[in-house]
Amino acid sequence: MTDAAAKLPPPHLGEPWLLTPGPLTTSWAVKQAMLRDWGSWDGDFRAMTARLRARLLDMLGPGKKDFDCVPMQGSGTFSVEAMLGSFIPRDGKTLVLANGAYGKRIAQTLDYLGRDHVVIDKGDYMPPRGDEVARALADDPAISDVVVVHCETSSGILNPIAEIADAVHAAGRRLLIDSMSAFGALPLAPGKLRFEALVSSANKCIEGVPGFGFVIARRAALESARGNSHSLSLDVHAQWDYMNRTGQWRFTPPTHVVAAFLEALEAHAAEGGVAGRGARYARNRDVLVQGMRGLGFETLLGDRWLSPIIVTFFSPAHPAFDFTRFYEGMKARGFIIYPGKLTVVDSFRLGCIGQVDEEVMRAVVRAAGETLAEMGVDDAAPPEAALDERARLVA
Repeated sequence: MTDAAAKLPPPHLGEPWLLTPGPLTTSWAVKQAMLRDWGSWDGDFRAMTARLRARLLDMLGPGKKDFDCVPMQGSGTFSVEAMLGSFIPRDGKTLVLANGAYGKRIAQTLDYLGRDHVVIDKGDYMPPRGDEVARALADDPAISDVVVVHCETSSGILNPIAEIADAVHAAGRRLLIDSMSAFGALPLAPGKLRFEALVSSANKCIEGVPGFGFVIARRAALESARGNSHSLSLDVHAQWDYMNRTGQWRFTPPTHVVAAFLEALEAHAAEGGVAGRGARYARNRDVLVQGMRGLGFETLLGDRWLSPIIVTFFSPAHPAFDFTRFYEGMKARGFIIYPGKLTVVDSFRLGCIGQVDEEVMRAVVRAAGETLAEMGVDDAAPPEAALDERARLVA
């Protein structure tokens, strides 16, 4: 077990491992950082905010000088809506690339905002590809912006962000990226691919706790966003302008969450930054997938599209399998798992992120095997119809 994972409380002390795409299992150091109170207008906290913004920009690597970072209070979805409402012109038209629940949520948000949009919906199994994005943009010159989810955690699919960015840039349009569950573990280098803004959250791959998200955007895009927003509190330009003038958040910040996040950033750097964090998550995924397949489970996705963030497994066809009982059995063994979010077949999800390592993943597999045996399930194979549907859609 890694030194980081060894510092975690074992499940029998009352704290389970969270196999979710966030909130996730955090380190003791992150938890302990929340034990002090901070004055939100005090100079010490303003310095913490400045350090947070600078450290996040450093993760971009070459090209970061053209960008700035704007933390936003609230859940990740708050920051996604803030990005959409602030950067997409009210008279613009957006192409939404959807292949799961979070792409659909972006379209739903644009409905609420009254922003014109069209959707390429690839279903649960496949990613949007650069060539079809290029065709859609060529066919509709009114489209000004494209929005894509970097890692669609409803299925676990990792979308081919580089080829999508190339297609958008070649067509002279702007790309906005929901990198909620990928930033910090998967590279997004503006020196290698073109985008205007991305959004992520404190409680994902940087392994902080919930309470704020952040928008990283080109300064030119931030400057031109004045007056676009539909909302006082979700106005990214206003937050950016106020922070740059005063060093403060416009409204009450989640001070304890910021302190915890700075501790998480230290651990992120110590692990080797984006490359190191992503490598651990990839090892977690590989051990998990191999072990679960050994029990007879099938992944929703083929190996090519499996992300190192979260993996979706088909529910077994066995008549004794019941997800609620499976969930409770896993919880009794110290693991909180995630229900599926697919539209066609029953499934569940196991996250690979947070303060977990390969040894924890092996324990997850053992717990799954024990729970199946307890339920009387001797075959974890999915329904034939699920496999037929997958084969049909990926053919």
